[in-house]
Amino acid sequence: MKKLTIILFSVLFVAVAALFVLHFTGNKKVSGITAESSETASKGIVYVNIDTIIFNFEMFADRRNELLNKQKNAEAELNSKGSQYEKGVKDYQDKVSKGLVTRATAAQMEQALLQQQQDLVNLRDKLQSDLIEEEQVMNRQIIDYITRFLEENKSQYNYNFILGKSFGGPVLYSDSTLDITYDVLKALNEKYRTEKK
Repeated sequence: MKKLTIILFSVLFVAVAALFVLHFTGNKKVSGITAESSETASKGIVYVNIDTIIFNFEMFADRRNELLNKQKNAEAELNSKGSQYEKGVKDYQDKVSKGLVTRATAAQMEQALLQQQQDLVNLRDKLQSDLIEEEQVMNRQIIDYITRFLEENKSQYNYNFILGKSFGGPVLYSDSTLDITYDVLKALNEKYRTEKK
């Protein structure tokens, strides 16, 4: 989720920078702006609460469940191999303590156990790395899906800019009349359900 937050902050920073540039480099006839033209301009800027969108988006729930299942499978595989390693260690200790193997055989067993331990560490690292990568890909796919949806439906929501608001993000205040979070969320979930069938 840290990567998702960084990506969202980057997108929001670009949007805020664009608004700043447009505001200060746009048409200089500021004194002629009436209340009516100001209202018309504000209709081109809306926002969504990005946390609400993502955490209530059915695609996120489905993908998160898939990721959790992969995590459980990885943990089960790691635990299984860990149990095999522990049995091997106990067997080695038992045979050595009772003097049931020669020193050469004990050295071979010890070497095999060290290799098994290293393989176990490598497996743990690989599974962990794979899960992190899959989570990053999942987050990017969800953000891409939302972004494409907003681009495809911009005429429906009548906006020129859409800001993503989240707790602690760069958008500290926004007029609630510009919030289209629940409209977007409803439409996103409807689109996702039809595509999922």
